[in-house]
Amino acid sequence: MFSSCTRRWLMSAAAKRTHECCCFPIKIQRASLSSSAEESTPLSQLQGCSKGKLLEWDKHRLTPDQLNFRTLASDFSKREFVPFASEWDQREYFPVEVLRKAASLGFGGLFCSQDVGGSELSRADGAVIFEALAYGDVSTTAYLSVHNMCCSIIDRYGTEDQRKLWLPQLTRMDLLASYCLTEPCSGSDAASLQTSAKQVAGSGEYILNGTKAFISGGGASDFYLVMARTGVHKTKGISCFLLEKGMRGLSFGCPENKLGWRCQPTTTVIMEDVRVPATNLVGSEGLGLSIALGALDGGRINIAACSVGGAQFCIDATQEYVQTRKQFGKALLDFQNTQFKLADMLTTVHASRLMVAHAASALDAKDPGATASVAMAKRSKDMKLSIDAKLDGCLIEPISINPQRLRKSLFRLIRWSFYRILEVFTVLMEFFKLLTFPSN
Repeated sequence: MFSSCTRRWLMSAAAKRTHECCCFPIKIQRASLSSSAEESTPLSQLQGCSKGKLLEWDKHRLTPDQLNFRTLASDFSKREFVPFASEWDQREYFPVEVLRKAASLGFGGLFCSQDVGGSELSRADGAVIFEALAYGDVSTTAYLSVHNMCCSIIDRYGTEDQRKLWLPQLTRMDLLASYCLTEPCSGSDAASLQTSAKQVAGSGEYILNGTKAFISGGGASDFYLVMARTGVHKTKGISCFLLEKGMRGLSFGCPENKLGWRCQPTTTVIMEDVRVPATNLVGSEGLGLSIALGALDGGRINIAACSVGGAQFCIDATQEYVQTRKQFGKALLDFQNTQFKLADMLTTVHASRLMVAHAASALDAKDPGATASVAMAKRSKDMKLSIDAKLDGCLIEPISINPQRLRKSLFRLIRWSFYRILEVFTVLMEFFKLLTFPSN
């Protein structure tokens, strides 16, 4: 629950520390690189507020609250993400303190109940916020979306004791969370996962064994929501467990050497005879796949919104460049071919934005077709924008002219295109979910 006073930005000297995780170091950005203290108003105070300069694009379709949420997120992104995102990515910094600043504004538990520190917003509100944040740095925003998904699972399916014990620290992002579903041999076919959880008779514990792959925040997060097999039934034999870093037998692989998204660690999560108390079972036994797929409905909206934010950055960078770059005596923007391409890019991105908004509203309304809408919104992010942006000259500017803009554009495009392979469930899995868990 937020206090009534404004939150002052956390400030400290720039410092770095190395966090030892298994056998490898993860470099964590412990403090903001900002040099002056600034104030922002948390989400709880923005509801009902209509003051302040608002962003203008598609203003008519958003509520007054959503306009204020977007302004808050955009201002934060421009101050805390944009100046440092390229450096974070190059140097593989995980900006934990910046994430905690975001949490102080309510971004750490967007969809959680207020009694545990959440903002209790709708999915439509969240989509607006994630797009605005991702405009500055899609990689950091993507991890924030994963953390929010974990918090939402605990808030929705956890017991009252679990909610009160874990969520206040998670919504403040004093503790971080990761979502563990994908395995080396289980991607789109999530129900084929092999990680096992065997209950020890009379001990009140489960023993988990298995490996999870491509886990965002692996090794850096404090909690891991793990889907593991507790029964033989393919879909109803899976349960959800919360594992805590430091449990004996829980370790992490080396960080993946990724093309982009280098400011958030991505590793395997390895479980070797990890003893987990039965009190860490989230939801009832056998409900794990339903929890996992249900959570991904919201997660896909968040990821799609992040993609739109990154794509909008690409368009803005392209527009800026073609307005200033001249050939044959006139700006590139004055060539009709460039205008056609820009029009196609703008149309594609805005169409995706509207599909995301539609899917979020459908999920909020518990519409029977929400899952299909979410699947379409997720697929809409697979745009050819990055190719068009390159053709329009955004990335061919000589580095001697403006290296900062070139670097930002390049890293945004790389990180944005990575979304094509994120959340690997195919359309087939969407229909599988509809058939396996029909709406009542």
